[in-house]
Amino acid sequence: MAAQHQSAAGAATDERSGASSLLREVAEVVVLAVILYFAISFAVQAVHVEGISMFATLDDNDYLIANKIDYRLHPPERGDIVILRPPTNSSTDFIKRIVGLPGERVLIRSGVVYINGHKLDEPYLPEAWTVDENWPDNNSTGQVLGPDQYFVMGDNRNRSQDSRFFGPISRDRIDGKAWFRIWPLDHFGNIYQQMPTLETSTVFAGMAVRPIKTAA
Repeated sequence: MAAQHQSAAGAATDERSGASSLLREVAEVVVLAVILYFAISFAVQAVHVEGISMFATLDDNDYLIANKIDYRLHPPERGDIVILRPPTNSSTDFIKRIVGLPGERVLIRSGVVYINGHKLDEPYLPEAWTVDENWPDNNSTGQVLGPDQYFVMGDNRNRSQDSRFFGPISRDRIDGKAWFRIWPLDHFGNIYQQMPTLETSTVFAGMAVRPIKTAA
C-alpha cells in the first residue's frame, strides 16, 4: 500500500510539474509576442494612401510600409516620401515628397523648382504643372528655409495641398519615411524608381551667385 501511495504522489507531482512548465512556456510566448508587437510598432507602420496628391508615384487606396526609425539615424533627404502632420492640423497625416532642405533657398517659377538658383529636375510629375506654379507669390528671389525646416509637395502638383499653402514644415512634424508599397500586389515594392536631381549648371536669372572660395 505504501508503494502505491508513493507512486500516486509521484504521478501527481509530475502532473503539477508538467502543468507548471506548460504555463511557463505559454507566459514566455505571450511576453515575447508583446515585446515583438511593441518593437515592430515602434519601427514601422502601415500607411493607407487616401487621395491622388502623390499620383502617379502613389495612387488612392495604396497601402505602404513606413519606416519610423530611419530618421533617428540620419536627417530626411531630398526626394524622400514622408508621412507628416501639417502645421495647421496635428490630427491629420499627409504624405508628400521632400523638395527643399534646411538652409536652402526655394523658388518656384512657372512650374519649375529652383534650389539655391539651380533647377530641380522632377521626372515623376504626371502632367504639366499649371496650378499654383509660383512660390512665393511676391517678386522675391525665393525663401531660405530655417535650420530645421523642409519644403514638401505632392507629385500631383495641380491637386496637392502642401508647403505652397501651409509653408515649410519643421522636423518634428515628420513621423516617418514611406518605405515600400504592399498593396495592390501588382505594384508591390519600390516607390523610388524616379528621384529629383539638381542641375548644377542652371542658375535662375534672378538669383545672385557668389563665387566659391577654396583654401590655398
